Amino acid sequence: MASLLAFLFTLSVIAQNDVTQFLGIPVDGSKSEVITKLKSKGFKATSLNNDILEGEFNGNNVYVNIFTNGDKVCRIVATDAVSVDERSIQIRFNNLLRQFENNSKYLTIGDNTSINSDEDLSYEINVHKKRYEANFYQRPVKMADKENWQNIVMARMIEMFATTITEKYTEEDLANPTKELIDDYDNMMVKAAIDILSKKHVWFMISNYAGKYYISLFYDNEYNRADGEDL
Repeated sequence: MASLLAFLFTLSVIAQNDVTQFLGIPVDGSKSEVITKLKSKGFKATSLNNDILEGEFNGNNVYVNIFTNGDKVCRIVATDAVSVDERSIQIRFNNLLRQFENNSKYLTIGDNTSINSDEDLSYEINVHKKRYEANFYQRPVKMADKENWQNIVMARMIEMFATTITEKYTEEDLANPTKELIDDYDNMMVKAAIDILSKKHVWFMISNYAGKYYISLFYDNEYNRADGEDL
């Protein structure tokens, strides 16, 4: 059992190297490293803050902010540099939603819905405090390789449920699985697969300021996000 756990832990480390990307740049490493890579893509520092970059992304001028947890980048945010009126942001939101849904690099999280043309965004945001957002998973690169993907999911399952497995099952049980063990194993595999997918969260939302609207896109590396370790 110990050798098996060690082998699968190695695979889990491989899974953690498959992180969220922004323009092909991993949302990982130090802030200075990411800034250098973004500048190589044509982004430039703004006049007010060298850590905030400006450039073109998906056909729009955006400001790019980089957030860290400790010394590791955990989030890149691309925010529209030019705000627009209510009707224009409704069209932009729906177009962006369609682009993500038609992009094979992403899987949908939950129920993402477009905005009706007759919806009063100002009223819904200011009175009902409604959030207009859409959520996606960036597909793991290793998913294309079925065997490798299965190994990574298995490794994550072991990492998540190591204590459960070692307390409930012996090497002999694993070699001669009962239906109960197989069902238990399948449930743990599903939870591990969902956990891996959730680490590459990409989402966007509408914000407003002084009666104008803009969209921010968030590229999150959940492996690097705070998870209570400092509490």
